[in-house]
Amino acid sequence: MKAIRHALEYAMVALTTAVTRRLPWSVVQAMGTGLGFLFYTLDGRHRRIAMENVAAAFPRKTTAERRRLVRRVFGHFGRLLFEMLKFSGLSRKEMLRRVEFQGDDRMRAAHALGKGALLFTGHFGYWEINAMAHGAALWPMGVLARPLDNVRLHRLLEQMRGCTGNFVIYRRGALRRVLKALAANDAVAILIDQHIQAPDAVTVSFFDRPAATTLALAVLALRTGAPVIPVFATPRPGGRYTLIYEHPVDPPADDSPEAIRDFTQRCTDVLEMQVRRHPELWLWMHRRWRGDALPEGQERGMFPAAARESDDGES
Repeated sequence: MKAIRHALEYAMVALTTAVTRRLPWSVVQAMGTGLGFLFYTLDGRHRRIAMENVAAAFPRKTTAERRRLVRRVFGHFGRLLFEMLKFSGLSRKEMLRRVEFQGDDRMRAAHALGKGALLFTGHFGYWEINAMAHGAALWPMGVLARPLDNVRLHRLLEQMRGCTGNFVIYRRGALRRVLKALAANDAVAILIDQHIQAPDAVTVSFFDRPAATTLALAVLALRTGAPVIPVFATPRPGGRYTLIYEHPVDPPADDSPEAIRDFTQRCTDVLEMQVRRHPELWLWMHRRWRGDALPEGQERGMFPAAARESDDGES
């Protein structure tokens, strides 16, 4: 039964990919939005998780405002799926017509140091499209990811991620491959917004709530001296995107727990700033907060509790 289910899943995705790549961009976006709204209606579990997370992050919003925001989040992730299928089938020239870079000179400055670059982002905006466009315009990079259970879907996704020369780094042997990539002056991208279990995590503040966050970025920054650059991809009208490369985050001062936590907090603050600007673009359906406690004496992030609320991105 598992083999049959995997075969059906692959056939459905392969057919959807083939059809999507032949459709106008406006139709692709409408299909993605429709799929997202369908899941908003049918997937009660993830809808409830998203509502709870949004309520905790934006307590001044009314229930109706939170519901509208969550519906937009589902719509965005539906579009993300379909636009990724469409974008991965474009030529490099066509890809670059659809993207606008901001701060890419910071990437060039980072590579000029010869230590590679550590890029970090979250499940925010169009991170998969960001990686493809990065490989097409700048340099191929390594992307840390988890393998899919469905082997045929796994291979299809890997082909999409590697369509502009990028390479995927999986958990097994990841440290060795990351170090090898940085030594070759390549970039490596890491997502920092998923719940991580101890001992691979440090607890920092995200939306004024304790969140267990990966230690990997801090450890790699210390070990290699590679510049750490936040990257984000936001949508523009007509199936276009802005790829944003922020100022590098200063590395940890040393390998003490306090320095590691401070660095990870500063990186998390950059991500939170983007999510506050565009809350409809982040994965609120993920159980990011799971009852962790900030260490005694640990301060919250850069956003003070007295000014927690922001209506940016909500209309």
